[in-house]
Parts: sequence; structure tokens; C-alpha cells
Amino acid sequence: MKISVNGDPHEVTSERLSAVLDELGYGAAKVATAINEAFVPAGQRTTTPVQEGDRLEIVAPRQGG
Repeated sequence: MKISVNGDPHEVTSERLSAVLDELGYGAAKVATAINEAFVPAGQRTTTPVQEGDRLEIVAPRQGG
């Protein structure tokens, strides 16, 4: 299915957010996620569906000072 990831088009086969993250190479990375501008906590990713046309945002923490 076609979704947007951080504004870029992607084709994915997974239907759950946790599986989509694995498919995109994020695996167990510490990231924040949102689908269609709604925050999805890490504990809900295995049950959160991803559908055609969804807009997924993935944000990794940054270090610095």
C-alpha cells in the first residue's frame, strides 16, 4: 500500500505500525511516531493499523547542546 513517511511516498506491505517500522528499517530504534498528525505511543504500535494514504511521521531524538 502507498503511504507517506516524513513527507516522502513509500510502498509498504505491513498493516500494523510496528511492522511498518521494521519494514522501513527502524526496528527497535527509539523514535516518536504519529499517523495523520495523531501521536501513537510505543505501547500501541503493535495494535495500530496503517492504511492506504496514511501520513506517517517518524522522529528520532537528537543529541546536542
